[in-house]
Amino acid sequence: MADHPPPALLEACVVVGASMDKLREVYQAIYDNGSPERLLLEPEVLHVLVPPFINRPQNESEVVRSQGKRRRSFIRKKREQPPSAAATLSQDGGAEGRGGSEDVSVPKDIDLMALPQLCFPGGLQVTNEQRDEQFHFLVFTDVFGNKTHGVVLQCYRPILEGTSFFHNGAGPSKFSKLFSAFGFCVISKYPYFTALRDCLSCLLIQLRTCRLSDMEERVKEFAAKLTLVPIPPPGQLHLMFTLRPLTIVVPSREDKDHPAIDLDLHLPFLCFRPQQLLQVISCLLQEQRVVLFSADWARLTLVAESLLLFLHPLSWQQPYVPVLARGMLDFLMAPTAFLMGCHVSHFEEVAAETDDLILINIDNGSVSSSCSDTIDLPHIPPAAADCFTQRCQSLQMHFDLDQCHHASCTDINHQRAQRRAWQHNLNHDVQRITLELIVNIFRDVSSHLNYEHRVFNSEEFLKTREPAEQLFYKKVLETHIFHSFLKDRLNRKMDNYARMELSTRSEMQKMKAMVEVPRRPTMQEIQARRKSSLTETRLNKRLGMSLPNLGDDQTISFQRNTLVTRIIMSESALRTPPKPVKVFKLPDFPASLSFHSVQSYYSELIQQLGKAIFSVQNENSTLLARFYYLRGLINTLCSRRLDALSDFQNLYKTDTAIFPAQLVTWLVESLHWDERQQADRRPELKRLILKVKTENEKLVVQPDDHVKKFELPRKHLHQDEFVRCVQECGIVKDVATIHRLFDALTDGQPKQVDPELFRVFYTFWKETEAEAQDVNLPTDVIDHLDNSECVYKLSSCVKTSHGVGKIAMTQKRLFLLTEGRPGYVEITKFRDIQEVKIASAPFLLVRIPSLRIQTSCQPEMFEANLKTETELWNLVVKEMWAGRKMADQHKDPQYITQALTNVLLMDAVMGCLQTQRSIVAASKLAYFDKIKHEVPMMVSKTTSETLKHKINPSVDLAEPQTVHVLLYTPGQLTCNNSEGEMNPKLWVALSGGKVVVFDAASWSMLQDCIQVGESQLNCMLGLVQEQVWIGSQDSVIYIIDTQSMSCNKQLTEHRHEVTGLTVDTRDQPNSQQTYSCSCDGTVLQWDSASLKVKRQFHLSCDRLSSIQIHDGTLWCCCGDSVVELKRSGTPQRRMALPDNLLSMASRFSSFIVFPERGQLWTGCADSGELCLWHANNNRQPSKRISLPGSSGVTCMIRVKDQIWVGCCSQGSVGGQLRGQVMVVDPESHTVAKELQAHSDSIQTLCSAEDRYVLSGSACRDGKIAIWKVE
Repeated sequence: MADHPPPALLEACVVVGASMDKLREVYQAIYDNGSPERLLLEPEVLHVLVPPFINRPQNESEVVRSQGKRRRSFIRKKREQPPSAAATLSQDGGAEGRGGSEDVSVPKDIDLMALPQLCFPGGLQVTNEQRDEQFHFLVFTDVFGNKTHGVVLQCYRPILEGTSFFHNGAGPSKFSKLFSAFGFCVISKYPYFTALRDCLSCLLIQLRTCRLSDMEERVKEFAAKLTLVPIPPPGQLHLMFTLRPLTIVVPSREDKDHPAIDLDLHLPFLCFRPQQLLQVISCLLQEQRVVLFSADWARLTLVAESLLLFLHPLSWQQPYVPVLARGMLDFLMAPTAFLMGCHVSHFEEVAAETDDLILINIDNGSVSSSCSDTIDLPHIPPAAADCFTQRCQSLQMHFDLDQCHHASCTDINHQRAQRRAWQHNLNHDVQRITLELIVNIFRDVSSHLNYEHRVFNSEEFLKTREPAEQLFYKKVLETHIFHSFLKDRLNRKMDNYARMELSTRSEMQKMKAMVEVPRRPTMQEIQARRKSSLTETRLNKRLGMSLPNLGDDQTISFQRNTLVTRIIMSESALRTPPKPVKVFKLPDFPASLSFHSVQSYYSELIQQLGKAIFSVQNENSTLLARFYYLRGLINTLCSRRLDALSDFQNLYKTDTAIFPAQLVTWLVESLHWDERQQADRRPELKRLILKVKTENEKLVVQPDDHVKKFELPRKHLHQDEFVRCVQECGIVKDVATIHRLFDALTDGQPKQVDPELFRVFYTFWKETEAEAQDVNLPTDVIDHLDNSECVYKLSSCVKTSHGVGKIAMTQKRLFLLTEGRPGYVEITKFRDIQEVKIASAPFLLVRIPSLRIQTSCQPEMFEANLKTETELWNLVVKEMWAGRKMADQHKDPQYITQALTNVLLMDAVMGCLQTQRSIVAASKLAYFDKIKHEVPMMVSKTTSETLKHKINPSVDLAEPQTVHVLLYTPGQLTCNNSEGEMNPKLWVALSGGKVVVFDAASWSMLQDCIQVGESQLNCMLGLVQEQVWIGSQDSVIYIIDTQSMSCNKQLTEHRHEVTGLTVDTRDQPNSQQTYSCSCDGTVLQWDSASLKVKRQFHLSCDRLSSIQIHDGTLWCCCGDSVVELKRSGTPQRRMALPDNLLSMASRFSSFIVFPERGQLWTGCADSGELCLWHANNNRQPSKRISLPGSSGVTCMIRVKDQIWVGCCSQGSVGGQLRGQVMVVDPESHTVAKELQAHSDSIQTLCSAEDRYVLSGSACRDGKIAIWKVE
């Protein structure tokens, strides 16, 4: 187990103090010269105790041997080396024995040369009086950023003549009042500061009474016991053990991205006021050179660790030494950013001799710089800071206040348990408050990310910040800590930050995320900014150019990005209580630490874990996974490799997030031949071993975690490079639109874009966007517009039939901002337009080009003398008109947003080309106006009345994705353990294993991507146990937890592609029988609670494509037949393909069963008809129903007494496939409705409580249509 030892609490135990030789010298010097005032000794490492402490004996009589003596000889050898050699050793692991004759393994992260100084950072003193024991805490960081943690106990003991300075109160001595300190440092890979301090406190009781000769054995026994304590896996299971006289708890990490929290996170709030705390956090975010000071060494590390946890998910990347010994102060001269701590007695010295340091005095709560008493650094944005300050007032940070109404505690362990529970809740509150601060600071970062090309457009992000905030963000954006944060965001990491950012979005932000539309302020945002701004009379220069003749006293300037739109004060997000914690108590440590005693201890622990597993078997899969994990670790320690693999295999069904891949790989590779033979006879282990081998044989592909900043191109761009550049700069994502833009910019030129032309185009686009941010409409005008409307285009001041003014365009209408006192005159809504044309209006002796618009609301035609702008406005209005008509007819709001994008691109092309052909180039972007003339836009009345809405699940992607499967889950599915009713959800399976989740009440996106494997997903099923099952082409059934929205369970029993899932809804909710099938004909029956296979049978067929259960009977679609199975799994009836279809090599694609009618309806992928079968005739269909215009059936569902059929048909233009939905009446055997709403074949249908039907199409369309059921 040297390569992958299971994690244990203790990494090493080191005893530090003065050597025996030095103490004799001191004794002699004092004897000769009298007691010193203050004598400092050089501390040395006396003992290093590291696992393994227990070795398997060679024979029955051999007992456990410690390697303590070897450690002492190792230390002696190390002291004899020159300093350079010793330093090299410490970097390579500090273990001479690794390459030599000594069998010693000191953990490589521990620098034994520096450790003595850190154990006595103030120096090792010889004193005249015995001092109280003291604790402090250490953190060691290697060059890769890996941390190791230490807890140090300093205790003073008398120096007596001879060697018995642990004298146990022997007779009087002349120098019995001379004392020297010893340090005991417990080192762990995990930050268990409180637990290890408790452990050392228990050791201290023994050290007070033991002799020197017994000390090494006591410490060795202490260290050996701590190595028996495993580290709990991430989650809500804490471990407890007894080390007399205390009961000690080892808390688990919240998840794999968090460190364990085993300290009091409210300590900084006791040391600093919220304003000072914000200053400190601001300094860390800006990666300053920060030094903490305190008279208490322990405070330094505890406060430093708390501050770094407050930054989560941002991770400190710079040097970190929370405790500097006296001889290490030169570290503060380092030119790089750092976080370090030293004694407050060095404050003046450090402040005087070093520049540009941030000095933080923990003891008096002051924050200053080495140059002045104040800090000349940008502050955290005030909106986020004010929210944080307000939250701090709600923290209940005094345990005594909480305990006023409780009885006095008579049991110390009970009192400690009360304090732990209180601290756990307080830590949770602190973490939520600090996380909210980070979310509020960086909330808008995600809006400036391009995930496909991993680009963060920092310049555009900075432009959206308030002027007073820009310097803060500019500094933060250049830091390593922010760069690491960006990597996680570009990887779409779903951590606590992402969850809070999503849950605290406003409805407006959610809806904006649903459509790709250029950024413009809405009327609601303009009003909010105005209310939150200070009254100012100055008018922005660009604003004065945008609006006609606005007086200075008639408008108010306001901030660009107000806190109202960015800071979401979500009480519910912070009121979320911490998840309940389960504490598992380890057995008492064995009295003797012999090999057999330790094995008995492990056996007892395995037995207790088995009981715990049995007790939560069908109740709590999350807790069950933790017990399996722990038992797997202990079985590994006992060399029960097959049992360990079996435990780890069970994690697939309970929680794959804690699966220890490296340890399992090591176990598989270390199996003996006989164990391998046994594993082959156990199917679950055989599958696991095969999976491990397959994973190891794959080429290791390093994840792409680079982050790019957008830069303008410096060379000519061909089409592919042009697409990348446009997507990177955030103008538009859609590839087809970018291709049209490329054609426009290269009109009449070689098919490449000049870098200067791209720069001019980009500059024009961004300047137009920036000007729009400053649009400040009068209140009278805003009152006429909807809250969600934005002004996208404004003409120059022109004469119109409604008066003189500027024509303004929103996504819904045209209106006139009148000359003089700004007023509102509506021209038309786009949906009311009947005709748009260019004309000419007489002016003196010439005729001026004008635009005429005929509307259905007004009999007279609107006319505007737009002069040179006429042709562009003609294109713009026609495109918006066509987009609005398509959006209304297809119930798809994305058409209007795409039309808006086209219009703004036209405007930018006209602005940057400035040639006679610029209007011709811009017209190439008039996509909807063009297809209006090429393709009939009319949607049938039946389709229009039945279609309710359309949504695009690929909105965040560069190109549409095929919608493979749809699943609707009602609100009750997710509200078993939560207060209030949860909204229903729509689960959408896209290509490449992506799952997107929508709120089915508002159709806003809840989750933009849950990654479920990497293969195509074939089927989905919602269960009442708050689970969604998903069958994949990679033979795995993935299970998504609907509460956490994470895929953390897998069922791996199928050997081939999983094609179908069904559940018997007649069963009780907690005991539903679930069935799955794979393409090879295997059908498995599952117990949905325990996730165990109850039954398995095999059906002989070419390809089993789907299964359904009706009245307890399974029906299987087998390509060339539909088979009804008996309960035993044997075929009862088989309906084979009709002869005419059999000769065409056709196959059944879907079927519907009407048990009450004794009917079976089938459809084939390449036949435009349905076949109706009756129960009394399974040889030939009794009737065939033709589906008009259909060339094949892809899917069918039953909704009430209707059959909804998804079909594909050849389109009239270019012969491309189109999607049709047919509604068939099973009584009259006729097609009741023909519905057309997709430009590609329909792939899936699902029903929403028989009120709506949802259809998803292939990638040329990639949208979801929502139909009303009558």
